[in-house]
Amino acid sequence: MTLTTSRERAAQAAGGRWRTGAVLVLVVLGALIPLLGPAPALHGTGEADAPGTGGIALLRTVLFAALAVPVGELFAVRLARTLPGAPPALPRRWSTLANSVGFVAALGLASVVATGNLVPSHLADIDVGGLYETRDGKLALLEVNGFLAAALCSASRRPATQALPLAAVVVAEALRAHPTTEYSPLVGSGLTLVHLTCASLWVGGLPHVLRTLRLWGRAEAGAALLGRYARVALVLLVAMTATGVWSSLRRMPSGTILEQLTDTAYGRVLLAKVVLMAGVSALALWARVRLARAADPLTASSPARAEVCLLALVVAVSGLLTALPVPIRW
Repeated sequence: MTLTTSRERAAQAAGGRWRTGAVLVLVVLGALIPLLGPAPALHGTGEADAPGTGGIALLRTVLFAALAVPVGELFAVRLARTLPGAPPALPRRWSTLANSVGFVAALGLASVVATGNLVPSHLADIDVGGLYETRDGKLALLEVNGFLAAALCSASRRPATQALPLAAVVVAEALRAHPTTEYSPLVGSGLTLVHLTCASLWVGGLPHVLRTLRLWGRAEAGAALLGRYARVALVLLVAMTATGVWSSLRRMPSGTILEQLTDTAYGRVLLAKVVLMAGVSALALWARVRLARAADPLTASSPARAEVCLLALVVAVSGLLTALPVPIRW
């Protein structure tokens, strides 16, 4: 009986790894163009590659990842501490390091703004004082100061206080993404605010939940924590999808969206992001089904780990998306 059970578990584990690998390969293939940088996405569109697009996309990717880690960590810690009967031990926090990395990335982006949205070649090219004279400059400084304050708060005895400066960073990023010359900028900023908040909770929360499960071992509270996170993640997914679709329709009206998805760099990268999110959703659904039906609910952590890998690719594609020219509103 024991030998048969062991063989069944081994076969299930092997099948799970194969399915996870297959999903990863298929979805990564759909995202190859944007992940190679802006040049392939711009090829054949007639759009010009602005100077420093690759560097700006990299900095944006680092900034988004650095924002997601502490936001998701706060979320996951709160879920764990409000769980009845949960072990008191929690994994080591990454928020201080993440906020410090975010500070460096925000500083790099501020230097780009200070040189007229061009990558500076010398320190003398950076006009720090000029940041206070423009809207983009003030928002860039707000992000720099927000990450710095969050790093100090996360290293203090009250790490939860970092929530306020992190919220300021999210607001600044939402306002930056929609200049006042844009069509209905406040609506766009509101959509980005919700989208970025939900994405940070999901992307940053899942790794911390998985680290907590590993620390707790086979404790029953681990399955309960994963289940609680799964229920909240479903709401986050719905909110992200709704705000993402709405934002896309605002920038690419329904009458031209199919054409712009293939003929513009922004549309191509957006399409790759949709493919990646479809893969993430499939893995998330698989993890939730396994959580509900498997004899050992903790086996759901296997597709959840693959989900983390794809979410990292989504962050990279999102960073590239923000650095590309917005399609013309026809």
